[in-house]
Amino acid sequence: MASLSCTPYFPALLMLLMMIMMGSTRADYNVLSYGAKPDGTTDSTKAFLKAWVAACSSTRAATIYVPKGRFLLKAVEFRGPCKSRIIVRVDGTLVAPSNYRELGNSGYWILFIKVNNIMYLGGSLDARGAGFWACRKSGNNCPPGARSLTFNWANNVVVSGVTSINSQVTHLVINSCNNAVVRNVKLYAPDQSPNTDGIHVQGSTGVTISGSTLQTGDDCISIGPDTRNLFMTNIKCGPGHGISIGSLGRETNEGGVQNITLTNSVFSGSDNGVRIKSWARPTTSFVRNVVFQNLIVRNVKNPIIIDQNYCPNNQGCPNQSSGVKISGVTYRNIRGTSATQNAVIFKCSTSNPCSGIRLHDINLTYMKKPASASCSHVSGTSTGVRVPESCL
Repeated sequence: MASLSCTPYFPALLMLLMMIMMGSTRADYNVLSYGAKPDGTTDSTKAFLKAWVAACSSTRAATIYVPKGRFLLKAVEFRGPCKSRIIVRVDGTLVAPSNYRELGNSGYWILFIKVNNIMYLGGSLDARGAGFWACRKSGNNCPPGARSLTFNWANNVVVSGVTSINSQVTHLVINSCNNAVVRNVKLYAPDQSPNTDGIHVQGSTGVTISGSTLQTGDDCISIGPDTRNLFMTNIKCGPGHGISIGSLGRETNEGGVQNITLTNSVFSGSDNGVRIKSWARPTTSFVRNVVFQNLIVRNVKNPIIIDQNYCPNNQGCPNQSSGVKISGVTYRNIRGTSATQNAVIFKCSTSNPCSGIRLHDINLTYMKKPASASCSHVSGTSTGVRVPESCL
């Protein structure tokens, strides 16, 4: 069964409990001791790096503590490997420079790279993204934008209780990681802020996302190439562009996405509910073994959509058919209201039709009447409640 292969990745949760129970055996490093100032204006980047070097060198499990206050940080890289487990415990707020250009062209604000067995707990991130969004809107020569919190090539990661506001682009990135848990995070950006995805997962295996509120200007959660065994539950999404697999197929040689589960979640006023999108290009990518179940949608424009002709701004799209093979996707117990007449859209590839699409107990209405559905190049089955009437 598809849903059984995507159960939460429990080793990270066990790691979390073990690290909490270590108690007094930890070595503690308070950033104030290294010169950090909680005034929101003094650059504390070097102080945080000094605390990191000390903690990373510790042979005992280490805690870096950030007390209450506002701490100004420029683009900063916390690099491993480290000698022991590390907890970053934040009671304060990390603040980006008021001039967005000070974060440079690196693409990140706070980056953890090649760090294993790390927990990032609590606190707030304020990336002050409004100036960057204004630059993007004006069409001026802008930097690429900085992701607020990124984990690259890290294993056994826990991110819990974090609030992030006004990211320049994506709030939280899990990239090329194994065994990660993201829980109880709150990510906020205005609904018209460009590319402010909530959580982006790519090239990673064994990720669990739970109990989180995501209100963004782009995808609440975006799932990139080569992602496997991703379990998402109790997500509140909206505004935003929904929860999206893709876009996929931009590159010829690209890893696929498989074993993905989303359950017990709510979408409110988002542009999409659950979406799979791919470019109309030849590729080795694929999507298979996906379950979307127990979902409520409220005034969502496209509650269920597969779009294999994804082409933002109608640029860079050759007149070809998508090579992404989409198969084994289950939609179960999805109900609520659509903001458009056409609530179910399967716009699949002419050369690689979608197959094994399963609809069970779908109840979607528009203006208090049954919504409609449209299908192209797709095969599958419909059972149980069928509102709208299935086009499979």
